[in-house]
Amino acid sequence: MIKRILVLVIAIQFAGCAELQNVVKNLPTGGGLSQDQIGNGLRQALDNGIKNQVSKLTSKDGFYKNQLVKIILPEELQAVDKGLRSIGLGNLADEGIKVLNRAAEDAVKTATPIFVNAVKEITFNDAKNILLGEKNAATSFLQTKTEQNLYESFTPVIDKSFAKVGADKVWNNLISRYNSIPFVKKVNPDLTNYVTTEALKGVFTMIAVEEKGIREKAGLRNTALLKQVFALQDNK
Repeated sequence: MIKRILVLVIAIQFAGCAELQNVVKNLPTGGGLSQDQIGNGLRQALDNGIKNQVSKLTSKDGFYKNQLVKIILPEELQAVDKGLRSIGLGNLADEGIKVLNRAAEDAVKTATPIFVNAVKEITFNDAKNILLGEKNAATSFLQTKTEQNLYESFTPVIDKSFAKVGADKVWNNLISRYNSIPFVKKVNPDLTNYVTTEALKGVFTMIAVEEKGIREKAGLRNTALLKQVFALQDNK
């Protein structure tokens, strides 16, 4: 079995996608588990990521005080931050960053079912490839397959959260103040797009944290299926 898995690892490095799928299909099922069972185990790992990690993002300061996912100003707005601080409006600049993170926290809370459904709808045709891949292989697969649909669903949620937490008013005031500074280049940023993108990055980052934990620590495998499935990758 170990020799055959080594063949798979070599194939991952050198084979094209179609060839790799053939290698995966020709591998014997390990530990008496079907490919569907392996896929279900990976879904459980992703579900755990949503339950145990993404839920942390929905609490107060879930984004703001988590350095892994904290939303900071994009490069084009760093001049705004610097400009406001230079005229004694540091508190307003700080509030601007905080409300972006508050909007993300509120939006993730509202949109959690979107992420749950996205996991349920994934078909892991290449389940073994994911299982034997990197520590975040399942998360990366989820991101690749769902990010565009999630973005489209998540954007209106962010819009509503901006209004709910008052981020729209804070940033209208902040931008107006900055644009009134003599000789500065006027800005009109698309903050909805930016926060949507950053919030989704945060979600996938936290799911990856849970997946990595399950892969590396047997104690985090809290179902029989997770224990069986990830025992296979332990022996690769």
